[in-house]
Amino acid sequence: MWRALAFLALLALAAFGAVWIADRPGTVTVVWNGYQIGTSLAVALVGVIAAAIVLGLLWAIVRGVISLPEALVRGSAERRRAKGLSALSRGMVAVGSGDPLAARRYAGDAERLLGSEPLTLLLKAQAAQISGDRDAAESAFQRMVDDPETRVLGLRGLFVEARRREDETAARAYATEAARLAPSVTWANEALLEAQSADGDWAAALETIERRSSLGLIDKASARRQRAVLLTAIAGEREAGEPELAAERVLQAVKLAPDLVPAACIAGRLLARRGDLKKAARIVEAAWKANPHPDLAKVYLGLRPGDSVRDRLARAETLAKLSSWDPEARLAVAQAALDARDYGRAREAAKPLLADRPTVRACLMMAAIEEAEHGAASGQAREWLARAARAPRDPVWIADGVASDTWAPVSPVTGRLDAFAWREPPNTLVAAPAVDPEPEPKPAAPVLAPAGPSDGLNPPRASVTDRHASESKAAPLPTLVPAPMSGDKAAGSDPVSAGMAAAALPASGAERAVRKIG
Repeated sequence: MWRALAFLALLALAAFGAVWIADRPGTVTVVWNGYQIGTSLAVALVGVIAAAIVLGLLWAIVRGVISLPEALVRGSAERRRAKGLSALSRGMVAVGSGDPLAARRYAGDAERLLGSEPLTLLLKAQAAQISGDRDAAESAFQRMVDDPETRVLGLRGLFVEARRREDETAARAYATEAARLAPSVTWANEALLEAQSADGDWAAALETIERRSSLGLIDKASARRQRAVLLTAIAGEREAGEPELAAERVLQAVKLAPDLVPAACIAGRLLARRGDLKKAARIVEAAWKANPHPDLAKVYLGLRPGDSVRDRLARAETLAKLSSWDPEARLAVAQAALDARDYGRAREAAKPLLADRPTVRACLMMAAIEEAEHGAASGQAREWLARAARAPRDPVWIADGVASDTWAPVSPVTGRLDAFAWREPPNTLVAAPAVDPEPEPKPAAPVLAPAGPSDGLNPPRASVTDRHASESKAAPLPTLVPAPMSGDKAAGSDPVSAGMAAAALPASGAERAVRKIG
């Protein structure tokens, strides 16, 4: 609408000008080279306008002829670039769909049409990666490193290739350089933190976490947790030689993460050694409420070395009340009652753990109670030991598929910080049927009898070899098992100790241990 109004305004202005000139007639005389040309003003104006139009057309034609070669070259370049961008787009689609042949073809077309563009080099590198040509991929990434605009991207590619060929030294160098060039790059900071944690350079790892937190690369809760883990690692290393420094670090860790079990355990031991029992108990109780753990129970019951067994039992019951009688609390109370020779109280505490599928520790606890009360030759103790060999396993510290009885700040496989979690390992063994926690006395019989016909008292049983063959298909999670202790009681002489060793072994080892007991 505005264009129409502008056109009408110009048209009105032209009409007004024409009328104004017509109302004021006059003549125009041109004298040139002895000639005199005279005409009216209106004709002269029309002639001037016509001459200007003709001259403009002639200039456009001349300019077009002069710039024709350049226009042809520019058009060819634009068509070439359009084809190159189309090849680049199709190559990216081929990489995403996992078509190495199409990806390499389009990468070659894009490089031929576009030259060494950053996206062209990236497509070429990715096409080489999905084709399995590592040398070509590294060559493309190295060319990207040589260009200041794509240097960080090239370092990322070289880092990935170094990780694939398990060259951790080169991968660490690439990540360090990328973090120096671009401090806000997430992958470089994470790789640098993993490398520092794997080396045990806790001070440098703390600096890396502070930088990541200040740049907003990690949320505040995760940053607090990681700082607490690193401070706990420092305290664990200094606990024996520098207790004051260790106490300072671990108290900072507890403040950052009150539910971190290793930090609470170290703090409890150091404060108890210092004589600050109330603060030690308060820290352990806070961690226990959030995460009942056997290490916390051990520290809590041993805060005062001079306590009697009855005092330790009272402290165990305090833990049980704090956690609403969690299974870990019941095991702690049962152990404290066993130490106090209160066998009825120990059975009462452990009885709810036997209702469904008692774990290895629950079975071994019942075996220890029966042995302490009725002797090592008790049939019920031997029965609980046999059940422990096939019972579901208790929670352990697990990180990247590796199980350990002790916590560590980093994964032993990848070096990842705060990788260990307290959870149940995969239970590949089938649990034995539920047994009455107070079985009736029955004639003594071997725990495992060889395969054969029934003797009238015991049904025929499959041999240990047959069961081992059926169980060898399972692959239990690898467990870090401590070496057997030497002393007055050798491994295997004590039924409870033998049962504990059998429970920690894989299926075949557990069967052999149980067979030896029988």
